[in-house]
Amino acid sequence: MQHVIIGAGPAGVVAAEHLRKLDASCGITLLGGEGKPPYSRMAIPYFLVGDIAEDGTYLRKTANHFADLNIDVVQKRVDSINTASKALSLADGSSMQYDRLLIATGAEPVKPPVDGVDLDGVYNCWTLADAHKIVERAAPGSTVVLMGAGFIGCIILEALAARNVDLTVVEMENRMVSRMTNETMGTMIKNWCINKGINVLTSTRVSEIQENSGAKPLKVQLNSGAHIDADLVISATGVRSNTSFLEGSGIEVRDGIVVDDCQQTTAADVYAAGDVAQGRDYSTGEYYVQAIQPTAVEHGRIAAQNMVNGHGTAHRGTVNMNVLDTVGLISTSFGMWMGVPGGDEAEQVDQNKFRYINLQFKDDVLVGASSLGMTQHVGAMRGLIQTARPLGEWKGHLMKDPTRLMDAYLASAQQQSTDLSA
Repeated sequence: MQHVIIGAGPAGVVAAEHLRKLDASCGITLLGGEGKPPYSRMAIPYFLVGDIAEDGTYLRKTANHFADLNIDVVQKRVDSINTASKALSLADGSSMQYDRLLIATGAEPVKPPVDGVDLDGVYNCWTLADAHKIVERAAPGSTVVLMGAGFIGCIILEALAARNVDLTVVEMENRMVSRMTNETMGTMIKNWCINKGINVLTSTRVSEIQENSGAKPLKVQLNSGAHIDADLVISATGVRSNTSFLEGSGIEVRDGIVVDDCQQTTAADVYAAGDVAQGRDYSTGEYYVQAIQPTAVEHGRIAAQNMVNGHGTAHRGTVNMNVLDTVGLISTSFGMWMGVPGGDEAEQVDQNKFRYINLQFKDDVLVGASSLGMTQHVGAMRGLIQTARPLGEWKGHLMKDPTRLMDAYLASAQQQSTDLSA
């Protein structure tokens, strides 16, 4: 049996390792396309800061890790897939056969519709190659414009701030990290950053980037009419599933690759995992791209089990979760943090201390939660959402004081234990 995995990120690496654990004799080929050992994009900011060297981003630190597992790591890009003949066409003109295939190609940056976005000095922060270019220009005191204050943008922001650059963040939404915060929480993160000396412009767009004749090589025009002379511009305006090479393959793609509960695509013996796949969400039961590393790892594990054993392992879905450190301020969101129709909400805000907590209920079940500057509740938030335990009278307590989450979690666990022993 020959297993081929396209993509050497967390989903692909975990899948390869599980395949070997489950089948000692099968062939496993892990295809990467960047000429680097398998690495974590989430570690790139630590490289930017200088906390780690490039090899610190590698997913596995032992040089012979994959060879010792008899996993063949090949640095070649895939141009197309023929699912009828079970063949891959590679960018160097060669081809490769598979018995079962896992697509774990992750996501790729979205290029914003801005004139000048292809100029030298305008980069994504998505690959190690990008990171090396950024390090060259982001010297202390240099002027940097960061387009985008979403989750990825804020991770990059953290690294840039640590490099002591003169940083301006330009975000088109009215708040920071809009996909995991409401307006109150997202505005508090903005105010925190401003207090840290970072210029944050929300409800603002970059309209054009031009070459500059002055001391700074780039001129960044804003839709407000103002401009910023910059040494470096970083685009972090979003990502999309990396699926362009699937055209003509017969594999169904919507926002990402369509998969069933066993991570199989619409093509026989072809599976998908991670940011490229529309996996099941635990809270809603619906399928969409959930671009977070815990989901990618879980997808990879489930896909590997089904590639070896057949369709015996179903994915129940992953709780949507985000934990973000923005210049020392921790924000979290879990499940349906934005609420559900007809649901109830409990909220507590302390603007001066940058403390915030928000709970969302459906009947007496906690279905979503978010917090800022309060990490002690994270385990209880996730636990209550994932178990979907009815809270009974504890819902009323939480509506009055949402910080009593741990008390509610312990009470619900005790009640469950009592019910099971009855």
